[in-house]
Amino acid sequence: MTVSRAVELEGHIIDSGMMQSCFGVIMDMGGSFEVEAFDIGRSKTDASYARLVVSADTQSDLETIIHELHQNGANPVDPRDATLDPAPADRVVPTGFYSTTNHPTDIRFEGEWVPVEKIEMDCAVVVELDGNDQPVHAQAKVLTAIEEGDLVVTGETGIRVRPPERPRESAGAFGFMQGGVSSERPSQSTISTIADAIVETKSEGGSVLAVCGPALVHSGAREDLARLVRDGYIDMLSAGNGFAVHDIERDLYGTSLGMNTETLDHPRRGHKHHIYAISEVIRAGSIEQAVENGLIESGVMYECIKNDVPFVLAGSIRDDGPLPDTITDTLEAQNAIREQAHEADMVLMLSTLLHSVAVGNCLPSTTRVVCVDINPATVTQLLDRGSAQAVGMVTDIGTFIPMLAEQILDSDE
Repeated sequence: MTVSRAVELEGHIIDSGMMQSCFGVIMDMGGSFEVEAFDIGRSKTDASYARLVVSADTQSDLETIIHELHQNGANPVDPRDATLDPAPADRVVPTGFYSTTNHPTDIRFEGEWVPVEKIEMDCAVVVELDGNDQPVHAQAKVLTAIEEGDLVVTGETGIRVRPPERPRESAGAFGFMQGGVSSERPSQSTISTIADAIVETKSEGGSVLAVCGPALVHSGAREDLARLVRDGYIDMLSAGNGFAVHDIERDLYGTSLGMNTETLDHPRRGHKHHIYAISEVIRAGSIEQAVENGLIESGVMYECIKNDVPFVLAGSIRDDGPLPDTITDTLEAQNAIREQAHEADMVLMLSTLLHSVAVGNCLPSTTRVVCVDINPATVTQLLDRGSAQAVGMVTDIGTFIPMLAEQILDSDE
């Protein structure tokens, strides 16, 4: 004897691949389905609708399938209110809590759908009620932020997930941003389109976050990124201790990790330049103080200080020094990255695997993301980790940044 439940899909479910994904989930997990209703949108603006009856051998198997369908945008046709259970202690969630995706999400409370704020993957949903037991708001919270008594959504009922739909036609500069990675894309045209997307974001009052790795400095792209910061096309910067150290080393000693980035020579004692740079900034007290007293006179960090561009330097176990501005507490660094991620409208991930995945984990799926790295594994790991909206470009960052700056800044002249 089988058990079944009806689910529905709505939107551009055919050309977005949503319907095919749901069919695949059901069959791959040993279930079966029957299409009860299927209405196809007849124009580019019309939505489509499908209702499926999903069947499985046991209730447990059915719930597992429904859970996976839910992650792909299929929702039960008979929604019930979400179940709320209090957190038993700080940083402890109730058993069976709902773990979020990074897609826009609503929870159902007394028959009404309430949007979940600050959505990101792998969080709990906490609902705050007013004095009349009505929801003030629902918010995604990381487990370390859970407080005793927080009302946490548990189970799978009363939750609606809305994956972003792939556009049916190009829409401005962002028509190309449909996810995926390829090293075969024409670099010039792709970079030009990314440049247009940055300009479009800025013209709409949006914010651009740059996530940077040390290879950007090693490859000689530092000056061009500094120009983009100075001219207002980068609003926030997220990096590690290494990026800032080598950017400052380049200013103080003309090297990056001991190598002259212009001549490719290795000066005598150059391998010590990075630790000397750290020492000088520690002596000054901070990067800002080193800029103000004239020690640092150029570079990305210099332009961030001069143009009030906020930056987050998240530390790691591998760091030398580190710089006094580097956040060495992991949870504090995560929270700082999270604040930037939720402010960003577009994110440029530039040749850094760890920081790209870390920032990607904090982003809602509606944020536009471009990931550039010479290593295809960086881009594919970001996509596999859940940032399916990312556009990947496999190319040398030392070529990409100068071409991007030329496209953007020359268009202003």
